[in-house]
Amino acid sequence: MTTPMPHAANISFKGQRQPVGYYDGYYDDNHSENLARLAPSLENACHHFAKIAAPYLYITDDEHYNQVLTSIEALLEKASDSPADPLNAIIEMLTGAVEAYENKEDELAAFEKRATDGAADLAMVRLLMDQRDLSMDDLPEIGSKSMVSRVLSGERNLSKKHIQALSARFGIDPGMFF
Repeated sequence: MTTPMPHAANISFKGQRQPVGYYDGYYDDNHSENLARLAPSLENACHHFAKIAAPYLYITDDEHYNQVLTSIEALLEKASDSPADPLNAIIEMLTGAVEAYENKEDELAAFEKRATDGAADLAMVRLLMDQRDLSMDDLPEIGSKSMVSRVLSGERNLSKKHIQALSARFGIDPGMFF
């Protein structure tokens, strides 16, 4: 006897199975046979996806890296906040590829280490300097070149006044320094 039974389709998102839709097929005594017939189609779909997604999932150069970042931005705007949205699974795969590429690249790894070493305020100043190719002379909000040097070496901390001035200049929230 064949009985219709709606079946939730799931994807893995952040290590948890999440429903993404429903399969309104029929389960019957031949359920295993039906799955066996479906397996080659699923395998073909997976191979097709892997072939199309390979340049995005295995980043080899800066051009592909920038394309993937642009794709992630576009997907973030389209995806809903629901973990059931299949776009979120794709975003997660792409961000994993970006992270792997960034960790592989010595220059990016060195930049990340410099940016994250020490206190948050120091990391933010280093990040701003690296992103905008600034020298110690280019930060009058902190003071003289020697004062900037003392801040960067960890000898001095940024004051509230420094943080307010840097936030205003670069258009960022003062909370980014904490």
